[in-house]
Amino acid sequence: MDGASAFGPAAWLGFVLFVLAMLAIDLGVFHKKSHAVTFREAAGWSIAWIALAMTFAAGVYHFRGADTATDFVTGYLIEKSLSVDNLFVFVVLFAALSIPPALQHRVLFWGILSALVLRAAMILGGGALLDRFHWLIYVFGGFLILTGAKLFYTWKKGEPDAAEEGFLLRLVRRLLPTSRTLDGERFTTRVDGKWMATPLLLALVLIEITDVVFALDSIPAVFAVTRDPFIVFTSNVFAILGLRSLYFMLAGLVDRFVYLKVGLSFVLLFVGAKMLLVEVVKLPSAVSLAIIALGLGGSIGASLLTTRGEKAPRPRAAA
Repeated sequence: MDGASAFGPAAWLGFVLFVLAMLAIDLGVFHKKSHAVTFREAAGWSIAWIALAMTFAAGVYHFRGADTATDFVTGYLIEKSLSVDNLFVFVVLFAALSIPPALQHRVLFWGILSALVLRAAMILGGGALLDRFHWLIYVFGGFLILTGAKLFYTWKKGEPDAAEEGFLLRLVRRLLPTSRTLDGERFTTRVDGKWMATPLLLALVLIEITDVVFALDSIPAVFAVTRDPFIVFTSNVFAILGLRSLYFMLAGLVDRFVYLKVGLSFVLLFVGAKMLLVEVVKLPSAVSLAIIALGLGGSIGASLLTTRGEKAPRPRAAA
């Protein structure tokens, strides 16, 4: 497993231009005016992004074969599932900063656009480090196992998700002077003759910080599947691009995913172990995909069955 990509500069350029075109259509046509995104609209966009990702996978299958296509789908599924945890953060941040639904898409759009640049830098940098220092794969594997174990522990103890976000919010407010009220769609405003950030910019900064934190888990996890930076990057990008629509679909349902963290913990533990045993155990790509899909599907299915018929948010699991 080496870090050389089977895709040349033309593939990278073509993909980046495709992403920029889709973002331009998204903001310039469908979301030219700020509005509250409906469930139906979000569902349509979610289906569209998933369809585009699977079409891309079909193209990878045609040009590079079944194994590479399976690696892409596995990476996409890992990143998509770990990104769902971001939804909890979005819900907390938007509620804490009183960001109305009509302006949430604007914050997420610019947050995800910035995240694409940060992810590209982290993926290229991580790939270069793994190429030069192979032993880092064991460091990444151990880090994923510790993260997965911690995630399961915090779920079992019923520790609230909002605690760390509240600390981060207070910290960024100290460093970034912020007005207490919104000023339309503006990210900055003048208060008593001084330029200040609005809650929209504060939300954007916090989303960027949390995305980097989540990327520390998800990017090494995808490197456990493939070392091809193009596959790691494209699977990350497709998952991130669909995150906004997924948020507007599931924002009111996140409290029903009571076992999601168990599934995410399983994914991190599995891919961490795969990294640590990379020289000993060689699992086919299709087997890894099946194991991850079953683990995540089981946690989501169990969550929905357990909370079926509940209207009030379900309390966190207790020890």
